[in-house]
Amino acid sequence: MNPQHPSINPECLVFGSLNLDLVATTPRLPQPGETITGDRFSMVPGGKGANQAVAAARLGVATAIVGRVGGDNFAEILVESLQSAKVQTDRLLKDPAIGSGVAMITVEQSGENTIAVIPGANGRVDETDVDRLAEVLPTAKVLLLQLEIPLAAVEAAARRAKQAGVTVILDPAPARSDLPDSLYPLLDWITPNETEASQLTGIRVHDVEAARQAAMELCRRGVGRAIVKLGAKGVVCCSKDETIAIPAFPVEAVDTVAAGDAFNGAIAAAIVRGFSLQETLIYGAAAGALSATKAGAQPSLPDRPTLEAFLRKR
Repeated sequence: MNPQHPSINPECLVFGSLNLDLVATTPRLPQPGETITGDRFSMVPGGKGANQAVAAARLGVATAIVGRVGGDNFAEILVESLQSAKVQTDRLLKDPAIGSGVAMITVEQSGENTIAVIPGANGRVDETDVDRLAEVLPTAKVLLLQLEIPLAAVEAAARRAKQAGVTVILDPAPARSDLPDSLYPLLDWITPNETEASQLTGIRVHDVEAARQAAMELCRRGVGRAIVKLGAKGVVCCSKDETIAIPAFPVEAVDTVAAGDAFNGAIAAAIVRGFSLQETLIYGAAAGALSATKAGAQPSLPDRPTLEAFLRKR
């Protein structure tokens, strides 16, 4: 799709999903067959791929996204949101045969919600999209992947990036337990939260020690570094040589919906800038904490001045 801003060689690439979240706020969740009157409705650009692209771009890294939108009006909203954050969108494919990805969300006053996700164009990402990605891999330093597009395309993208010498980061979300053994050795970093780490490894992750065990198991499968995100308990990172635990930054959380995406975007930005491992983990943890202090997905993702000011105060 045509870029709003002139393209420069991207240092961070994101291969993943774009969704439009259709959010209805209601006094309570309707029962099956029941119609109730809601309070508010909003349309919020999201999708883990798009969120992570915005997160990295707001931190000042030249970022491009590769994926698909549908042949509908939602596509314009999704692309404009990316372009407003200076994410390069010229390698997005508009697929006229299907609609854009959509998440239909009902949220009651207590915060409980129901979500129905229609993958739309995201579900049709395939080897041809990987070919578009491969054209820009030679200039990139980092590739961010998630699991809201077909797994075969994720693995193919990781393989091509590995061959090109690009650092590969996988956020294994949504949670699943069936990642192929062949994928792990292609990953330089994997960043599950507690639920995802538990599903991937079979280890019940509930504290720092269990997180360390799960991270070590992921490294045993061939991952370079495994980071387990523990929310208010911080993060644990293991490689074959070392283990580092970083405490969480205490903040008053409002909405944690994009905290993981903020973390991954910040990790990518830190790698591009050549930060040490400890600096990278701190940068990611701070971005995740800041994101949790604001409502919404992309609106909550911090920019570089805000993040660096937050770190200076601490």
